[in-house]
Amino acid sequence: MSRSRFSFPKTSRRDLLRAAMYGVGVSAAAIPSPLFAQAAAALATQGKSEGKILVVLELSGGNDGLNTLVPYGDDAYYKLRPKLGIPVKDVRKIDDHFGFSGGMAGFERLYKSGNLAIVHGCGYDNPSFSHFTSMAYWHTAAPNSGEEYGWFGRLADTMDPNNAPNFLVNVGARQSLAVRSRVHVPVVFDNPNRFSQERFYEENEVLNTLPSTAKVDNPARQYLLDNARSARDASALVREAWAKYHSPVDYGIVPLDLPKVAALIEAKMPTRLYYTSYRNNAFDTHVFQADLHKRLLTYASDSVAAFMKDMERIGRADDVVVMIFSEFGRRVPENVNLGTDHGTANLMFVAGKQVKGGHYGQIPSLTKLDAGDNLVYTTDFRRVYATMISGWLGLRDTKQLLNGDFATFPLFA
Repeated sequence: MSRSRFSFPKTSRRDLLRAAMYGVGVSAAAIPSPLFAQAAAALATQGKSEGKILVVLELSGGNDGLNTLVPYGDDAYYKLRPKLGIPVKDVRKIDDHFGFSGGMAGFERLYKSGNLAIVHGCGYDNPSFSHFTSMAYWHTAAPNSGEEYGWFGRLADTMDPNNAPNFLVNVGARQSLAVRSRVHVPVVFDNPNRFSQERFYEENEVLNTLPSTAKVDNPARQYLLDNARSARDASALVREAWAKYHSPVDYGIVPLDLPKVAALIEAKMPTRLYYTSYRNNAFDTHVFQADLHKRLLTYASDSVAAFMKDMERIGRADDVVVMIFSEFGRRVPENVNLGTDHGTANLMFVAGKQVKGGHYGQIPSLTKLDAGDNLVYTTDFRRVYATMISGWLGLRDTKQLLNGDFATFPLFA
């Protein structure tokens, strides 16, 4: 695989930072291909429009919800966190009880503009304190049970049972269980400029010359042929979209993977479902949490707010919603290491121009904790999933998708 070359003429500071973040060259020539036109034509043939888009952002590691949205108006918060509690003067107040962590200017703006919903007390029965187990429950929407496919993958299968190419995208170093699908093969990539189908050298000549509409009599061979062609075309689409993407919007110091999503949306990638995460258990803050957690929240807040601004720029703000979650919260009392340990109930956030901002769900009590000094959850997280599926994407029957009936929230205009 050839290395990208750096080209310094007319290079902005933003481009240099962008190149450093992704380990790629500053300038890249767009791949001259008709693939986006073909994808658009395929959607038109199927009678489908660009439609509404759902982006899921995972804050892995168990984000501390109490120091994200600070209940500064509740004395119990400061009694249980005498050293780790965020002082009132440092809180970005949004009402007389709650305020965001000091670095979350982006979320504050979204909330005050009416475009951020906060869902309280999200969790499930018999919670697991294992990152792996709890995340698997959230990925499959099947707590305390097994499920072969992810909830996002099942959603793709329901929305598009005919397996349209590039319907489901997972931006990450590896595929999430959440996007595992019976019908769809998700597009999974991390570095757009280096995204290509993994193959042996001996396969190159054959895979590079696959005809666009080859048909064979053997169903198994046809399946493999279609997947190979889809992987080849998807990698070209992603590289082309990223090469053409030049946004003036400032995503902050650490932009997460949201600019990559924005690039594909701007390029009219026929994707309706995007999944990405803040990786490597970044939010697992057991020790000296305060400064690290504030920085992590600043990065996430800046990036989400910038993404929504980018959607305004390209004229897709009315079509895109971002749902944000973490696999569990943290225990209410601070620990002896000035951090917090694995807990239970947490916040979920939904951002978008069509979102009716405000508080949703019952706020858990800080004085009536469970035996482990944890919040008692008040909202099954699948209610939020059901709201995204039904209220945003328009699929009314969510029972089979989520293995049960879950009341939705009136989150959308």
